[in-house]
Amino acid sequence: MDTTSHNVAIQGIAGSFHDEAAAQYFSGGYQPIPCETFRDMFIVLKKRKVKYAVMAIENTVAGTILPNYALLRTSEMAIIGEIYLAIRQNLLCLPGQKLEQIREVHSHPMAIQQCQTYFEKHPHIRLVETSDTAASASWIAEQHKRGFGAIASKRAAHLFGLQVLAAGIETDKRNFTRFLVLHNRSEMNGTSAPPDKATLAFHVPHERGSLARVLTILAAEGCNLTKIQSLPVLGREWEYYMHVDLEFESAQHYHAALQAIAPHVHEMKILGEYPRGKKNV
Repeated sequence: MDTTSHNVAIQGIAGSFHDEAAAQYFSGGYQPIPCETFRDMFIVLKKRKVKYAVMAIENTVAGTILPNYALLRTSEMAIIGEIYLAIRQNLLCLPGQKLEQIREVHSHPMAIQQCQTYFEKHPHIRLVETSDTAASASWIAEQHKRGFGAIASKRAAHLFGLQVLAAGIETDKRNFTRFLVLHNRSEMNGTSAPPDKATLAFHVPHERGSLARVLTILAAEGCNLTKIQSLPVLGREWEYYMHVDLEFESAQHYHAALQAIAPHVHEMKILGEYPRGKKNV
């Protein structure tokens, strides 16, 4: 998306993968507004301190970030776009050091998990869990911590003046994260391109065949179901919200599908209608 510069809420700080995803989407430039938690992102959006937010929703290794669906469903925010980002983990340190000089590496637990195979080959290095990949890199730079490393992005290395001691140390080379771009519904005036994807939330009666009936209708109306995720309906034991991603070739097919499933679902909410993100795999 080529836009003028906007304030955009991200989870983490500049140099994080959220920052990298936002920079990819807002190619015209943007100002990151760091948030400690995903909930904080929704708060600054609601207070209109920012116009947009970028939020991770699923990863090909770690799976779905379930609480983020609940945050989105209960908010007044809408999805207006998506980004698929290849996650490339790198070992960063202060310039001029060698691998044998690194005795401790800091990063987010997920990043450490994604690089376990690499560090098994270097047992002299102690791994320390922290709250954020980029924050670990920033700490090493600010405190001038020789002998310490961080697992983070190349963007973090560039921002904080660190050396990439080892690039692409993740075990799974097909590690991708899908991010959603969010905007306040009350300020929406359309997207830059016609939507061909939608995310819906609804729940169905707790009876045999109710979900299968809805899925059959969606397929019959020409919609391709690319994801389905369930979350419990609070206060209703054994009932679940279904969050589904649909791809469609025409708006006519999509709207016909919505009309056809309406009698068979409860509390349907359109979480967003947006152009599909490019899967640069």
